[in-house]
Amino acid sequence: MLDIKNKSMCVGCEACKNTCPRNAIIMVEDKEGFCYPHINQEFCSNCGLCENTCPMLHPKTEDKSLPKAYAAYNNEKEIRMQSSSGGIFTEIAKIILKNNGVVFGAVFDKEFNVVHDEIIVEKDLRKIRGSKYVQSQIDDNYKKARYYLEKGIEVLFTGTPCQIEGLYSFLRKDYENLYTQDIICHGVPSKKVWRKYLKHRREIDNGEILENINFRNKENKGWSHYEVSFKYKDKEVNIGHNKDLYMKLFLKDVVLRPSCYNCKFKKKHRKSDITLADFWGINNVLPNMNDENGTSLVIVNSNKGSKLFKRIAKKITYEEVDFELAIKNNKSMISSAIINNKRKDVVSNLNDSNFEEIIKISEI
Repeated sequence: MLDIKNKSMCVGCEACKNTCPRNAIIMVEDKEGFCYPHINQEFCSNCGLCENTCPMLHPKTEDKSLPKAYAAYNNEKEIRMQSSSGGIFTEIAKIILKNNGVVFGAVFDKEFNVVHDEIIVEKDLRKIRGSKYVQSQIDDNYKKARYYLEKGIEVLFTGTPCQIEGLYSFLRKDYENLYTQDIICHGVPSKKVWRKYLKHRREIDNGEILENINFRNKENKGWSHYEVSFKYKDKEVNIGHNKDLYMKLFLKDVVLRPSCYNCKFKKKHRKSDITLADFWGINNVLPNMNDENGTSLVIVNSNKGSKLFKRIAKKITYEEVDFELAIKNNKSMISSAIINNKRKDVVSNLNDSNFEEIIKISEI
């Protein structure tokens, strides 16, 4: 039976919850705002499936040659501008949807919590498109993905590296009709801090009804100087990412999940078919590929990924790049965040502090 004594050994991927045949596991949020599995002993049969499925306890090793790396962006400017970087995800997803497949990814719910969900029509890609700097709740989407896979339906499952490895651990077998795409992940911040920030924004924006949040708005200042955008019925508030208080907490590693400070899934050889990220440092590598509208780093990790990339080649502009050079300015590919010495003070005061007080405690 799964027994988590060290919280840094749980990434919250929910593979254990999805695999339990008796539905004895629920995810419970702790005082820091991160969810961990809780086992109902009345339902548990001690079968051991949850422990055997955990990707942290049973990591997969990938013996591969170095992946292929590309700088790329979507030829359709509108899609590119709606995306965090180069708009490559949209073209990959469209291939799956055109084959009557299903795409899974992180979306905002009505309260702007971040959850995983499925889409089956192209117009809904906007829900998944764009970065969301909060850990998404997987819920039962691994089981939903398996349902489609067993029916022979193509599935594209997107998420953080730990979520993708959680999916493979849950499935326990390879499916030819499964395609996976992860990201170069900085780390996942606390849901509790995110909720407090949303409340703070509503208060300073006079309680207006929030219609949309864009963590990576490039319209005003471009890709390198992106803004966090809050859209209301009658106005839009844009804040530079280096000034937005939530983004400061996130980027300074004050409120990340404990496992993010020693991530087991930041590595060169990944289980996913394709890894997507911003191509930071593009000016030092291929300056001709940067027009400040966003350039993606595309890392092709498998034969499946290579086939997918070839299928979107006519829809994008791309150039191959040496892998080591490509990740040189994207240290989150292989390096964990370093814990901020203010983290302990911040998380220990989360329950009794509003967002403004959290900022003061963090001394940002």
